[in-house]
Amino acid sequence: MIPKNQQQLPAPETLPATGKSRFSQFKKFCPVSKEKFRQLSKAGRAPQPERMGIRCTFYSNAELHRWLADPINYRIDQ
Repeated sequence: MIPKNQQQLPAPETLPATGKSRFSQFKKFCPVSKEKFRQLSKAGRAPQPERMGIRCTFYSNAELHRWLADPINYRIDQ
């Protein structure tokens, strides 16, 4: 058992570079609300959702990193 004065601090939360994430997992990094992100996504100005059923939507972490680096100039690749 680790003494209280030597306990480890929790690791800082980051968005993984690869894989997929749900909005709830990356909302702390997102500069807009969930609805605004949905609107931007629909307009092609944010990463496109990948549906895994009726109520389960994921986004590509690589695309999220691209969008977070430059949200104003982001466009989906055609």
